[in-house]
Amino acid sequence: MRYFAWLLFFVSLLIFGSVYVRPVDFQYVGLIPFFIPLIWLANLFLFLILALSWKKSALIPLFALAIGYRFAEITVQWNLTDDSEQGLSVLSYNVHLFDYKRRLGGEFDPNIFSWIQEHPAQIKVFQEFYQDYTSPSRNAVNLLGKENDKEIYYEIIEGRPDRRSYGLAISSALPIVNQGKVFDNKKTNGAIFADVLYQKDTIRIYNCHLESMKINSENLDDLEGVRANYRQTLKKLHQGSLYRSQQLDVLEQHIINSPHPIILMGDLNEIPYSNSYFRLSRNLTNAFEDAGKGFGFTYNRVLFFLRIDHIFSSPNLKATQFDTHREVDYSDHYPVSATFQLID
Repeated sequence: MRYFAWLLFFVSLLIFGSVYVRPVDFQYVGLIPFFIPLIWLANLFLFLILALSWKKSALIPLFALAIGYRFAEITVQWNLTDDSEQGLSVLSYNVHLFDYKRRLGGEFDPNIFSWIQEHPAQIKVFQEFYQDYTSPSRNAVNLLGKENDKEIYYEIIEGRPDRRSYGLAISSALPIVNQGKVFDNKKTNGAIFADVLYQKDTIRIYNCHLESMKINSENLDDLEGVRANYRQTLKKLHQGSLYRSQQLDVLEQHIINSPHPIILMGDLNEIPYSNSYFRLSRNLTNAFEDAGKGFGFTYNRVLFFLRIDHIFSSPNLKATQFDTHREVDYSDHYPVSATFQLID
């Protein structure tokens, strides 16, 4: 058992260390972090067995757990927060073109617009934002902008600007003094920013939708589906991690050059154990870690255990509240919201 404990320890070090290697530098390293929760639990299980047997070798998996403590911290949180605390409130939502329920065989549900309009966040960012100027009930720029007493910046990624299109949007109850595009891939992904006036300061808001995982979750409903599609799924996960790493290079440089404190939100398509997550965490703080509760899973499909929608901020913007709105079933993602205090 001692030799097995040491073997598990060295394997754990390799897997834990994978988060510091970029997928563009080492092929397929982007797939390894998916094993981090399993390897952490394996060490915990082994530690309990050895400790209950009064074996000194229990120190080996205990040491591995201590080294991997960061992974437990980013997996689950139980912060005590004051819901009455005021500050800058934000919301991020991948709205699935506002058409998720119809695509599941139902009908278009306009309540998605009602829920967004009624949510009190001062800043709201949307990925997979669909705009239809030909239909008042689908004119999202109007419904979430002027009609909702908000300024809105909508960046088209694909479609006709005078009729139907989709892209990224930032809706703000605060004045927008500057805005622009960071990048797009001419499909559904990209990143935009808007500088907003908050009290006496300017804060830069980023809305990001990094390269999708492109997992066909319907084909993974059962064991047979997993067997038939695992090779294709692994290939897509690998390609997606490469693209996201390259997109993050551009985004990081833009953040470094920002003259203002920043809040970065969106569907990053990255789990918390990824290289991209750890790269962002070097200079930014994550709102879930500061103010979240539970696991914070944000994916509303078969792979429900994924947390891929994130809110990061500059260190002088402290998250005091964080919520994953799992009661909101209008998309294949759950909205996430946070409240920030600006620290001098």
